[in-house]
Amino acid sequence: MTGPGRDAETGPERGTGPVPRPRRPGTRPLLALAALCATLFTAVAVTVAVRHGAPLAPEEAVHRWALAHRGEPLRSTAGALTATGTGPVPYLMAVLAGLLAGRGARGRLRAVACAVAVLAVDQAVRYGLMEMLARPRPTTADWAGRASGYAFPSGHATTSALAAGLLAWGIARYAGRGPARTWCAVLALWAVAVGLTRVWLGVHWPGDVLGGWLLAGTVLSLALLLERYVLPDRYAAVGLPESGGAGPA
Repeated sequence: MTGPGRDAETGPERGTGPVPRPRRPGTRPLLALAALCATLFTAVAVTVAVRHGAPLAPEEAVHRWALAHRGEPLRSTAGALTATGTGPVPYLMAVLAGLLAGRGARGRLRAVACAVAVLAVDQAVRYGLMEMLARPRPTTADWAGRASGYAFPSGHATTSALAAGLLAWGIARYAGRGPARTWCAVLALWAVAVGLTRVWLGVHWPGDVLGGWLLAGTVLSLALLLERYVLPDRYAAVGLPESGGAGPA
């Protein structure tokens, strides 16, 4: 027997699987995160520009250490892992994020389009920055993997971090914040590992990877700030107020 109280808990789509009960993120934390990531990214980018792409002493030290410890099977493992940070994998993760986050056929299609658009915009920004700063990569004699274009910011680091963030967002919208914590940790470890492989394989300086992570953090934070405007049905469908609501712990 169902009554008003039960309907309020289960939502309008009972019997169709887990019903998301998202909590609208506050604007201040997201603005603070976006500002922090943007400020740190700017600092790293300015350092790269002022030095005309020359690596800092700590970057050279890490690069030399990676070369000295780059044996098998770690080298092959790093090569396989780094391949997941580019190409179709990040876009498939963005599509899955949208499918999990959307409600109904139209909502899912819109969420998928938004997630893929965020990833595409990030790529456009990254390419523009790469061409503008034109930081050289380490010498090709040190490479143990494929690479193209300039070094800063790292494409693999940027793309994998943003894809991981998008998928974590989709899981949180589908299953709530509790189950999402575990997946968020797993996805974060994957993104960090992909970024580190770029240094391990000798195709990027550590600052390139750090810049990629900061750029991804900036874009993801801004995208989450815009979520309430481009995906308003995610909140209206469950009757959450404009300023927030209690989601699952």
